[in-house]
Amino acid sequence: MAGSIAVTTMAAGLALAVTPAASAGARDGVCDKGEFCLYYGPNRTGSVSDFTGSIPDYGATQPTCYEYRGPGAGKGQCVKNNAVSAWNNTTKFRVTVYFNSNYGGISDTFLPGEYGNLIPAMQKENASHKFVAV
Repeated sequence: MAGSIAVTTMAAGLALAVTPAASAGARDGVCDKGEFCLYYGPNRTGSVSDFTGSIPDYGATQPTCYEYRGPGAGKGQCVKNNAVSAWNNTTKFRVTVYFNSNYGGISDTFLPGEYGNLIPAMQKENASHKFVAV
């Protein structure tokens, strides 16, 4: 009986040591399924910043801004006024990126699964984004 308790305890310890796969919501610099992602460079290049919901103001300075977390050019930079491309890696939301904070000014919308460069007037000129269910 004592041997089976030891095996059960050891198995439980091993299960706790396993690292779960990345999931949406981690803000880990990886564009997981269910996230909207902004990229520092064109065509989804450079560092990435991943989101699972609307952000009314990215913030303009460290340490309080949302920053790029993925590897590559732009890592550690604030997202505000630095995005060039985006990927809506969700299936249930359209996401609109806005020129101004609080969802104002000109905008560019990405449908579920859509990716590409922001419109020229918004490249490096972005301050907020909004998720809307489709």
